[in-house]
Amino acid sequence: MAPKKLDAEDIQNRLADLDGWSIQNEKLHKKLQFSDFAEAFGFMTRVALVAEDMQHHPEWQNVWNRVTIDLTTHDAGGISEKDFTLASKIDSFSA
Repeated sequence: MAPKKLDAEDIQNRLADLDGWSIQNEKLHKKLQFSDFAEAFGFMTRVALVAEDMQHHPEWQNVWNRVTIDLTTHDAGGISEKDFTLASKIDSFSA
């Protein structure tokens, strides 16, 4: 069963529970900065293991000490509960 796309009101309400996330291009979006490349890459490795376990993979980019993440659920045609679950786990790694 495909995940259900959340409506705009539900998305806005759930954003309050996340740290530093916004909506850009109809995706959950966050930019993070680390002390150096190794710290950024280590963070991405931790996220990759969780994302693989969830079978829910981020759209992301890394440039030296910066990581940009976008989350959307393609099967749902937009943001779903899976995106908020992964965003919450990502926040636990970057805290």
